Amino acid sequence: MTIRSRLRAAVTATAAAALAVAASGAEAAAAEWRPRPGMLYLSDMPKDGTTWYGAGPSRGWRQPACGRSWTFPEVNVWNREVWTSETAAGGQNTVVFDTEAEAIAFADHARRIYAECPGIAGPHTVQTLYDHGTVDVEEGATVLGMRVTYTFDDTYHNHLFGIGRDGMTVTIVEWESNWSAPPVDHFKNVTVKNVVNRLH
Repeated sequence: MTIRSRLRAAVTATAAAALAVAASGAEAAAAEWRPRPGMLYLSDMPKDGTTWYGAGPSRGWRQPACGRSWTFPEVNVWNREVWTSETAAGGQNTVVFDTEAEAIAFADHARRIYAECPGIAGPHTVQTLYDHGTVDVEEGATVLGMRVTYTFDDTYHNHLFGIGRDGMTVTIVEWESNWSAPPVDHFKNVTVKNVVNRLH
């Protein structure tokens, strides 16, 4: 074998090895992703006389309305965004953990983030938190609300937050609008309940 032939063979073997490593890495990464839990349906959202729209669920995290100190895994995280043609919008984050203890800790952390949200209001806003109680579904869900009033023009924005858990899976659902009163009953007993029931 000539020197040129040996070099060509060595390059070919190196490239093949690199492709094999890349393929095995991709397969390992894909294997880490579990089947996606059931996600939010447009029909789950509160009815306000308008039509809900939204892209399908996707991998990754959507930034919630409250908090910046969110910590979540690199895999097994899904989200969905929904909206109407008027002022209402909403979304969901769902995370599957390796252990139930991690899921419990994350759900507790999420509740604290939302409970502390009014504490970071700006100088021209008044944020009022409302505790709308719990939902008897799977391992339980909590519903909170927040009204943001802008003092410079007396406008407002309403938010509803639901945090629920089913085993090692935690889901967070949000609704918001600057029109009329928040639909607490529907969000609590239909939206959140359906979404948590649908996880697994």
